[in-house]
Amino acid sequence: MQPSPLTGLHRQVWIALLAALIAVGALIQIPIGPVPVTLQTFFIVLAGFILGPVSGAAAVLLYILAGAIGLPIFVGGKAGFAILFGPTGGYLLGFVGTAYIAGLGKHSKNNIMPLVWGLLGLACVYLVGFLRLKFALDISFAKAAAIGIAPFIWGDLIKVAAAVIGLRFLRKQGLLPE
Repeated sequence: MQPSPLTGLHRQVWIALLAALIAVGALIQIPIGPVPVTLQTFFIVLAGFILGPVSGAAAVLLYILAGAIGLPIFVGGKAGFAILFGPTGGYLLGFVGTAYIAGLGKHSKNNIMPLVWGLLGLACVYLVGFLRLKFALDISFAKAAAIGIAPFIWGDLIKVAAAVIGLRFLRKQGLLPE
C-alpha cells in the first residue's frame, strides 16, 4: 500500500499536537518541592507510544524549543534557556530520551512491552534529571534522590500505566498515525 501524500503532514500535526499536550501537562501541577508533580510524564510517554521513537522525541524537542525561545510553557509558566541550565533542566532533557525509549514500544502487540519501554523511559528521565538536580543544587546523591526521584515514583508508574491504556484505546479505535 502506497503512503498518502498527506502522511508527512499528518505526522507533523501529531508532533505539534503532542508538543502542545506536553505544554498543557506542564501547567497542571502539584508543587511538592523543587520539582513539582505534573502530567508531562503521561503525555511524553504517550507521545513515544503514538509517534514512535524519533517523532516522539521530536515532539518533546519542539516543546523544549518553544519554551526555550520564550513561550511560558515550562512548569509554573516559566520560559527561557536559563530553565534548561537550572536544577530542573535535566528533567527536560531527559524527557527526550523518555519519549524515544517509550517509542520503542509503539508496535508491540501486547500490553507488557509498551509498559516495559515506558518504565525504561522513566529511568532515563530520572537519571538525567537526578544528576542535574544533584550538581545544580550541590547536594548529596541521597538528598537528590530523596527530592528528585522518590516523591514521583508512584505517580509516574500510574502515568505510564495510563499511557499504555491510552495506546490500547487509540490502537483499538484505529487512530494511531502510520
